[in-house]
Amino acid sequence: MGIDDKANRTVIHHIGAAKEGAGNVTGNQDLKREGQYEQAQAKLQDAGDRVKDAAADLGENIKDAARKLKEGFSKE
Repeated sequence: MGIDDKANRTVIHHIGAAKEGAGNVTGNQDLKREGQYEQAQAKLQDAGDRVKDAAADLGENIKDAARKLKEGFSKE
C-alpha cells in the first residue's frame, strides 16, 4: 500500500462524505447513495490493504520461526 494510494482513498472518502451530506440537505437520494458508496469503497480498499499487510507479516513470522527451528536442530 503506497502513501499516495492511502491519501487518494482518504480524499475519496471525504468527497463521499460531502456528497452524502449534500444529498441529505437537498433531499437528493442519488447523491446521498453515491457518497455512501464512495465512502464504503474507500473503507473496503483500506481493509484489503490491512489484510495484505497482515498476511505479509504472518509470512515473515513463519519464515523467522522456521529459520529458528532449523537453527535449533542444527545445534544438536
